[in-house]
Amino acid sequence: MADSHPGRKSFIATVGIGASALLAGCSTPKAEQVGSSAAQAVADATASVGSLSGDAQAIVASRKMSPADVTAALKTFVPLGKHDEYLMFASGGGSGQVLVLGVPSMRILKVIPVFTADSYTGWGFSDGSKSCLNDGCVGEKVITHGDTHHPALSETDGDYDGQFLFINDKVNARVAVIDLARFETTQIVKNPLMISDHGHAVTPNTEYLLETTQYAAPLGWGYVPLTPEDYKKHYRGVATYWKFSRSNGRIDQERSFAVELPPYCQDLADNGKLVSDGWSFVNSFNSELAFGTNYKGGLPAEAALSQNAADWLHIINWKAAEKLVASGAVQKKNGLSLITIAQAAQNGILFLTPEPKSPHGVDVSPDGKYIAVGGKLDPHVQIFSFERIQAAIKRGGFKHDSYGIPVIPLGSARIAQIPIGLGPLHTQFDGHGYGYTSLYLDSAVAKWKIGNADGTGWEMVDKLPLQYNTGHLAAAHGDTVKPRGKYLVALNKWSIDRFQPVGPLFPRNLQLVDLDSPKMTHLYDGAIGMAEPHYGQIIDASLLKPLAQFPVGFDSRTGKVNPDAPKPGTEGVTDHGDHIVVQMSQTRSHFMPDVVHAKAGQRVTWRLVNYESTTNAMHGFVLAGHNVSLTLEPGKMEEFSFVADRPGVYPYYCTDFCSALHLEMMGYFLVS
Repeated sequence: MADSHPGRKSFIATVGIGASALLAGCSTPKAEQVGSSAAQAVADATASVGSLSGDAQAIVASRKMSPADVTAALKTFVPLGKHDEYLMFASGGGSGQVLVLGVPSMRILKVIPVFTADSYTGWGFSDGSKSCLNDGCVGEKVITHGDTHHPALSETDGDYDGQFLFINDKVNARVAVIDLARFETTQIVKNPLMISDHGHAVTPNTEYLLETTQYAAPLGWGYVPLTPEDYKKHYRGVATYWKFSRSNGRIDQERSFAVELPPYCQDLADNGKLVSDGWSFVNSFNSELAFGTNYKGGLPAEAALSQNAADWLHIINWKAAEKLVASGAVQKKNGLSLITIAQAAQNGILFLTPEPKSPHGVDVSPDGKYIAVGGKLDPHVQIFSFERIQAAIKRGGFKHDSYGIPVIPLGSARIAQIPIGLGPLHTQFDGHGYGYTSLYLDSAVAKWKIGNADGTGWEMVDKLPLQYNTGHLAAAHGDTVKPRGKYLVALNKWSIDRFQPVGPLFPRNLQLVDLDSPKMTHLYDGAIGMAEPHYGQIIDASLLKPLAQFPVGFDSRTGKVNPDAPKPGTEGVTDHGDHIVVQMSQTRSHFMPDVVHAKAGQRVTWRLVNYESTTNAMHGFVLAGHNVSLTLEPGKMEEFSFVADRPGVYPYYCTDFCSALHLEMMGYFLVS
């Protein structure tokens, strides 16, 4: 491990390379040892590899660090000026945004605004970003919040390629496209059939983005009474396949389609890969076709929807669905091609097989041969075989559910069930023949061995306690055909007492786990001082190729240089009577023009460009009293408009400290 800091050289040389040997030669001190005898404990632990430098030993002693603490610090420390090996894209939960974290440092590097306005970047304040947000309206209703859940990186041949990121909004059934050359949201699409979603995954070459319903509702969000008869007849789920065009980086609704599903409350989803490419697997709960009736003295929803011993794993042949849509035999609803349940059942598109009750995770192994399912109320991870599923489909002779969907018997689809603990949720893979499943009730991660096609060799090999209820997991390329192993991040649902108290709302906790040793070890607690991150994906940082700056006049909304962008020497204000147009440039340390006049009642169109050529020479722009806040990277153009409806004198200024004369980078907007 390299380090240019002179005060650490002895420490690193002594412990860095030999950290694993250090731990192999000793046991972690007991709680009562880590205190007055901390220095002695560390000295004993490092006796076989030498002595810590005086400074380092004093630090270890004063902070009461165990040998395991020292090793964890070394494994997560990124030397000054160096970069993380991986980046993690995590959902921002109720913030409606996406987080970008370095791994193994767990540093938050960026927040990407998606479904919620952000006054720093100007997302939701410029006309272009407002237009993008308005594309996600529910009917005519502009939605100003979101609940981001499952980020999905674009893939080529089943592996992350670093070009795009997709994120869903569970509460409003929206999906967004993020261009990773710019780390900016470029498109938001509202599903015209469903009102809430949950499952979210890309196909192996990003042909489609799969979005599945969470809570059943009438298709198109219309009103139907909530009775048992109406629920079964009129409430539905949907699996939507959004067609993605790489050439323009956008979802193409005209070439997208949906498969109608029963109201079983679909949950998580994953797409097949390699041998199972062309198929999707979707969990569900509520095989009971129930809903809460405690308001009438009946069962609450959590009891009504979890009475049966099993739920349904949905198996969808999306390539067959694609062909059916192309044949013209499918009708459209609300502008989206919709394959009905009857069509899906009759054309070999949709099958069901029983799965453990109240499942959550459904995850395809790197070779595409197996599907791991975690049932929240079942102490096993259930393993389904794609080969067996295909054999059962070929044999035929099905029974059907009440909607006429062919049902594959559990014994014909499942190959193994591994006892791992309480509350299995979600599985990731390491590329070395192991799966890792989170245990919500056990507050742990279980490591298990991928067995053989005959059902033998499937067994748990390790279990790591993680203090609090563990939700999703993210491993390096853990959803792909080429998992990297090395690191696993547990995205916890609770984080009580792991951090300094900051009021009743505790920091959420992302815990970093080391996979490089036979036994998993806990390396780092990463506090997230915002809404709960539900899920993340971790990509090799070398695959990302972000721009250093934009071409001059670049318009994020169109992805091109705007021909109307202000040009040096042409700045100024043009008065058209009922409206004015402001053409403005930004350079250190002034605006041109630095005084703008308007008359009360005039509409104002304001365009500005950051003309800096130096990388990261940012400029902000805020206008007092008018709800305008922007940040412009070098070359970027932004446009906003409003009505000057209140006479007065309003300063505007740069919000990013850009030079010694930053405070002087200001001007006046005068409304007479």
